[in-house]
Amino acid sequence: MAKFSVPEMSCGHCTAAIEKQIKATDPAAQVECNLDDHTVTVQSALSAEALAAAIKEAGYDSTPL
Repeated sequence: MAKFSVPEMSCGHCTAAIEKQIKATDPAAQVECNLDDHTVTVQSALSAEALAAAIKEAGYDSTPL
C-alpha cells in the first residue's frame, strides 16, 4: 500500500481525475482519496514511483508519506 500527500486535491473532480489515471495504469488498484487531509491511499502492485507518475499525469504533484 502507498500513501501520498496531494495538496492541490480539493474537490470531487480532482479525486475522479486521480482515480481514473491510477486505474488506467493498474485496473486492479484500489484508490481511496481523502479530501479532508489531501491524501491518496492506493493498494496496487505498482511501485510508489509508478503511482506518483500516474498522479502527476492526472495533473497533480504528490509527496509519498
